[in-house]
Amino acid sequence: MKKTIQQAVYAALVLLPMTVFAAEPAAGVKKQSLLHVYSEGGWVMHILLVCSIAMVWLIIDVWLRTNNPKMTPTEDVATAQELFRAGDYLGAYQAMKASFSPFAEVVRAGLGSVGHGKEATEDALYATVEKVNSTLQTRINYLSVIGVCAPMIGLLGTVFGMKGAFGSLGSGGLSSGVGELAGHIGEVLVATATGLLVAIPAFMAFYFLRNKLQGAIHHLHEESDRLFRNAPYDYLKDADVGQEETYAALPNWVQAEG
Repeated sequence: MKKTIQQAVYAALVLLPMTVFAAEPAAGVKKQSLLHVYSEGGWVMHILLVCSIAMVWLIIDVWLRTNNPKMTPTEDVATAQELFRAGDYLGAYQAMKASFSPFAEVVRAGLGSVGHGKEATEDALYATVEKVNSTLQTRINYLSVIGVCAPMIGLLGTVFGMKGAFGSLGSGGLSSGVGELAGHIGEVLVATATGLLVAIPAFMAFYFLRNKLQGAIHHLHEESDRLFRNAPYDYLKDADVGQEETYAALPNWVQAEG
């Protein structure tokens, strides 16, 4: 987790200066440092920097989480298949409980409901897969939020900057020169350009990772459903495979009558 955050910070620090104009300056124009150009964007550049760090972190995090080896680890699948073939459903439940992969979570939910029949088991599998999908989809949706907000944050900085530029023109009059006004406008447009260039990769990553997630979820559902195909539900009826502590006792008035 810490390594992922560090990678996001490093990548954002590289990405944001690249967004602040990679083009060569025109002839006769003094070349400015990236730090100077960054400062020209105003206070909103700090917010856009945070957005870019969050964007890179989300991309790396969701990419790693939606990889098939992470969602459906080969070793977890092999362990579950071996124990299912041996009919050791209690062992399979304990093995999946010891793992933290989405596949293990789905299989564990199915085994916890297997004593209630096929329909209950399939419902548990589907509900858990949807829970995994919803959790990861929420992370991906944050990329869309960044993609929507970044241009507006940049535009906000430009509006404040333009207000200051025209204010200085009004106080100095036309004698201050059109060139100075043009310089001010060029400075404040840095924020707008940066906001757009943060939003573009955020939206691209949003659609790409959304599709990648659907493929990973399909593979997860397929592998978990395969385990329970032709399961001996008649023999497993009323079996408490999970052996978890239950808290729902008989009503106290029933116990009192007894």
